[in-house]
Amino acid sequence: MEILTLDLMAHRCPLALLMAKRKCRDLLSTQKLAIKVLADGTQMDIIRYLKNNGFILDIQAENTSQLVIFVKKGL
Repeated sequence: MEILTLDLMAHRCPLALLMAKRKCRDLLSTQKLAIKVLADGTQMDIIRYLKNNGFILDIQAENTSQLVIFVKKGL
């Protein structure tokens, strides 16, 4: 299945977190989502939310200022 992408590079919290929550809420159990986010406080808030809500994460740094977080729903 194709990986969905959510580019939050131009957004900061709280808007970036709200957008990530909405997109993750609509994920099917078979879908994956790649979230592109600046490596700052925004990414920490998004990672904390995802971990606390049972999502499975694979965090990859594309460079020192950008992270890509692959997300899928937990069981």
